[in-house]
Amino acid sequence: MDLGPGIDAEEAARAARIAYAHTDELALAYRITDPPLIHNTKVNLGLKPRGLCWHWAEDIEARLLAEEFQTLVLHRGIANHDKAFRIEHSTAIISRRGDPMDQGIVLDPWRKGGRLTWVSVQADLAYDWVSDDVVHAMRRARRDRAAKSPPKRLALRP
Repeated sequence: MDLGPGIDAEEAARAARIAYAHTDELALAYRITDPPLIHNTKVNLGLKPRGLCWHWAEDIEARLLAEEFQTLVLHRGIANHDKAFRIEHSTAIISRRGDPMDQGIVLDPWRKGGRLTWVSVQADLAYDWVSDDVVHAMRRARRDRAAKSPPKRLALRP
């Protein structure tokens, strides 16, 4: 309801209930028993089925989209896409319909290993969220530039 005027109270309550309940369901389905980075390692080794941040974001976003909210909209945020020494992180963000992503609320079940973290995008000091559309466009542009660049040749010494 704090997202602003025009939010349907029933939709807001339903979104909150679903976000919490689906986080619990996913934690069981993903077999979460460890902190996030350890679980990530197990997923990457094939020891666990899912549970990378983008899995959480994709699955919670899909569940909330199924509700076809009229006054709320879902976004996907990505943080650390440009940080060499930080792990890239994805999450779902919910906002009032018509508002930009940065006016929304982060719904992040990954960062506490299956316990939902919710915080306004602007107050989330742990991450600098960027729209996935922006990040993917930047990556496409970088790939296009790389494809157009002539291959670099090594100078051989005599």
